[in-house]
Amino acid sequence: MGRPLLNRRLAEFGTTIFAEMSALAQRTGAINLGQGFPDTDGPEEIREAAVRALRDGRGNQYPPGPGVPELRQAVADHQRRFHGLTYDPDTEVLVTAGATEAIAATLLALLEPGDEVIALEPYYDSYAAGVAMAGGRRVPVTLRPHEGRFRLDLDELRAAVTPRTRLILLNTPHNPTGTVLTRDELAAIAELACERDLLVVTDEVYEHLVFDGEHLPLAGFGDRFPGLRDRVVTISSAGKTFSYTGWKVGWVTAAPALVSAVRSAKQYLTYVSAGPFQYAVAEALALPDAYFTDLRADLRHKRDILAEGLRTAGFEVYQPAGTYFITTDVAPLGEKDAYDFCRALPERCGVVAVPNSVFYDNPDAARTHVRFAFCKRAEVLTEAATRLRTAFAR
Repeated sequence: MGRPLLNRRLAEFGTTIFAEMSALAQRTGAINLGQGFPDTDGPEEIREAAVRALRDGRGNQYPPGPGVPELRQAVADHQRRFHGLTYDPDTEVLVTAGATEAIAATLLALLEPGDEVIALEPYYDSYAAGVAMAGGRRVPVTLRPHEGRFRLDLDELRAAVTPRTRLILLNTPHNPTGTVLTRDELAAIAELACERDLLVVTDEVYEHLVFDGEHLPLAGFGDRFPGLRDRVVTISSAGKTFSYTGWKVGWVTAAPALVSAVRSAKQYLTYVSAGPFQYAVAEALALPDAYFTDLRADLRHKRDILAEGLRTAGFEVYQPAGTYFITTDVAPLGEKDAYDFCRALPERCGVVAVPNSVFYDNPDAARTHVRFAFCKRAEVLTEAATRLRTAFAR
């Protein structure tokens, strides 16, 4: 057949780096710090809530298209409890098959072919695919290392906006750099969106995993910037907060017109999903404050275990303010290419990581940057740190 089977919009997307590195971990028996999933389950009472829903026959058939009422109410209550945001669970909350579907459905719903989408680079790989599937054109604004962390250049962001710009796609806390956008940065983005008539899609799946600073939803700036509420689509999910990534329960909160638009696309993707798990996540969102506080403290401790091990081994470490991930630079080790480094690492010391260059339009911007996940048991991280020090420390 002379014509390519894969359409041109997706021609650049093959097997993800996560699949490649996870397969490498399995083949070599290495510690997998490449992919962001925990190696333990979340709260037992939430797992039991899912079992109870299954046994009671709740969600075993198609749940309502927007999501079960209990979860939509729980999402609305969560937004009010933690962020002071008010959403109508009937018209302003939509349940999705994880945040990945929420992002894809939002882009498919809101973009016309040729629309430009500004995204903070490096970015989670599904962003690029989602923009491509919608026929949009991605415009990266690069976060760059500064004083041990990655920072956003607001002047560069403003300069990236053109008459063809339709929306800004934000991720804070940011994967893979761990950056948490500040109050001033978010206010500047809100002002820019209102001034230039832009939509903003915010991926906030790591909202409860902030170790330094605070998470502030962009939607919370509506009091300062009239009309902002009608421009912002907020996306989050249960996977990272409750350590049940396989359940794939996410949600969208936005003004009714935006939710209606996203639902129009979402209904032709999965239509519905995760019926019994939706009831369990509704209970999870109502867990006491101590759960969320303890989760942050536990992950902060794990971050520090791995970060110290990496520094001792000779890596340059960019301290993450949030998320599951630490970005490092392997240039101080004499390495020239992160991809080659990551492919050799399992055999070299029994650890798997991923090269950050795969998250960039311009891979040369991160040629020697490597991402490690620290959402693993403390003893696993301690062993990984020992292996890294043994292999690289001079």
